[in-house]
Amino acid sequence: MKKLLTLLAAAMLLACGGKPTTTEEDDDLNITSKFNSTWNIYEHLTNNDDGSITFEAVKWGGLAADFTKNGVPVDWSDYESIVFELAEPTKVYTQIWVTEKLIAGSYPGATTLKCNFDGQDVSAIGQVALQTSEPTTITVKKIYLTPAGSPMISTPIWSGECEFGNWENGFNITPDHFITAEEGDKIEFIYNTDHKNPSVSYWQFKTTYNTTDITLEGNHNELNEWGCATVGSESTDYRIILTAKDAEQLKEYGLSVVGYYNIVRQCNLLQPYETD
Repeated sequence: MKKLLTLLAAAMLLACGGKPTTTEEDDDLNITSKFNSTWNIYEHLTNNDDGSITFEAVKWGGLAADFTKNGVPVDWSDYESIVFELAEPTKVYTQIWVTEKLIAGSYPGATTLKCNFDGQDVSAIGQVALQTSEPTTITVKKIYLTPAGSPMISTPIWSGECEFGNWENGFNITPDHFITAEEGDKIEFIYNTDHKNPSVSYWQFKTTYNTTDITLEGNHNELNEWGCATVGSESTDYRIILTAKDAEQLKEYGLSVVGYYNIVRQCNLLQPYETD
């Protein structure tokens, strides 16, 4: 009898045009509802009927979520990234703040913001926030985590100690280091931000195909109008996911790396671990 009632209920739901409910996994990954506060008293958020959030932001405030459980930070090591899907393109620089070491931003025109956890310690996450460089209004359709992908093999392709300073230094990596590079592979930079100059308040990378002024495609949404990607003040690892064009051009030209007040010590090519 219990089974019959269940089947009848399911049939009635389909007859009325009901939609299938989300899976438990989808519910775990969708964290939109967690973003229910702001970092500035002059900011406002509205929870819309369709599940989206309209955020009226002030400069460097924040649409925030608290992920602690009984005061203890959560472990996101099983996830690869956090993604914000927006209803309209951004009008100002907008960034996802996860920790002081993990900040990912995008310049005006973005409809999706993504912060990759590659190489970062995300074992103790407390608060996460969406921030803007100027007052603006943003409608966020959905915020979710993506599961961690397959393990990758790291191959060193450059090592040394390059202090960028104020765009004073950089280094090149020759094409032969990219012979096996394919779409989806990653370039990883191991570095420390340089704090010797107290007036410096941001830190940047600029990566181009060597001997050209063309920047890599893989981190395009993170670049400002000068083709530079800004990294967190305490960050130590920055990765770029290669597009098909990136892999092709790196095989032909190699890579040129410059920047602003970072000290780079190693660059690796990360490729998926293939099992038999």
